[in-house]
Amino acid sequence: MRRTWAYGAMGIVTAAALLGSATGQASADVRGTSKVGRHLRQAMDDLKFQEVLDTAPPSSAQARVQQNPVDKDRDPRARVSTAAAPQPIVQQPQLDATVIELDRRGRPVSSGTVLMSPLYKNGVVVPVDRNLSTTSVRWRQWDDAGWYKNKGQGTIDVVPGRENAPIDHMLDYPASVLKLMVNFGVLRLADQGTIKLDDTYSYEPAQISSLCGGASRKTIRQYMDASLTYSSNGASCALIKMLHDHQAIDPLNQTFQDLGLETLQLKGTNPVNGGRWSNSITMSSLDTAKLLTLVNGAPGRVWTAPNGKPVTSAVLSAESRKFFKDELVQQGFNDMLSSANWCGGDYPAPGIPNAVPSRWIGADGTVTVDGNKFGRDVRPCNEKAEVSFAHKTGWVNNTAADAGIVRALPGKGGRSYVVVVFSNLGTQYVDAGRPATPPGIYPFSYTEKFAKLGRLIDAYEKHRH
Repeated sequence: MRRTWAYGAMGIVTAAALLGSATGQASADVRGTSKVGRHLRQAMDDLKFQEVLDTAPPSSAQARVQQNPVDKDRDPRARVSTAAAPQPIVQQPQLDATVIELDRRGRPVSSGTVLMSPLYKNGVVVPVDRNLSTTSVRWRQWDDAGWYKNKGQGTIDVVPGRENAPIDHMLDYPASVLKLMVNFGVLRLADQGTIKLDDTYSYEPAQISSLCGGASRKTIRQYMDASLTYSSNGASCALIKMLHDHQAIDPLNQTFQDLGLETLQLKGTNPVNGGRWSNSITMSSLDTAKLLTLVNGAPGRVWTAPNGKPVTSAVLSAESRKFFKDELVQQGFNDMLSSANWCGGDYPAPGIPNAVPSRWIGADGTVTVDGNKFGRDVRPCNEKAEVSFAHKTGWVNNTAADAGIVRALPGKGGRSYVVVVFSNLGTQYVDAGRPATPPGIYPFSYTEKFAKLGRLIDAYEKHRH
């Protein structure tokens, strides 16, 4: 079936034009990749992410305070002060987006990865080979101050030997999406027999941090549920400390390398409390989408790693993959590519049409997650939901992130895909004319352009079937 975006008239652009004269590369050589990438790039460009407003522009004292903190996620629900009038963003935002389309058995059949930055104002489609890999990007570590001072170009390489790569991109800090790596590592320990999910773990940090909080005692399963479904930093710190206790951090990072997930690096965390989350923790949308493809499960070899070995979903047991997906589908914060928690209002725009899990819905139909009230009756939207969305969101002032597995509900179109979007457009950036949030109600965390992008991606995938 011909694939069409439900977003106005969008012409087909040549691969050379998409990549720009700076790259000199052909489009991706995987079957279907360039087409998915073209549509994704066009949708991102048409949504005009550069029209957002900045509540802490670079000239402000607020911006200087926020540069490169040690514990970047220490207060994920805090919102940047808007004492000064928001100003237009100073340059094209950073975006890193990937869609991997799956067949009915979970095998990748096509993909598209698009990068957008001050260097690539209209977006650039990344060439990806048959192993869902690329050597065409020089990946750089995020630098808060450097985004302003160096036109979005980083100075610390994430993957060695890419100095001559035709595309140069500074990875966005992944915020709480890093918890995918953490929980993957915990499940690896469980599969190896080192731990059991129903073991009780006593978290006794030698240093107390505002990110991690104090001591706690829960089962590993409870910590994982809190980490994945409502993004508890304290629970995630406990899991990271447990990984350090078992000397499992370095082996986890090596596992990512062995799987061909070169940009996935859980580095620099503090072994005495599991904190110190900062820019040395890196994730690209492509490698994150590949990780979720393995979590989703597929028969046989999914791709071949750089070391020549086949990569299969057996990297996690079937039981662990099921637990991981079941937790992700219970996500409470449906507020980036999905806006399901804000059902029926004029703002934000509708996103991926998933249902809000019943565990968060009260008798009046409104959603409350970890004490945060959303104030909208989501039952009408749940009745019209078309997909499940097993995902993890993340946000700080200059990070917006959402990564998940989308699967159509019975009779709702049959699509199945993985989608990941990282951006620097975190809680610091707002839409012009954004309505005020009523007192006591959780505010929408991002520009609604992300929800619109999620809707466009899902409409494309629905029409594919």
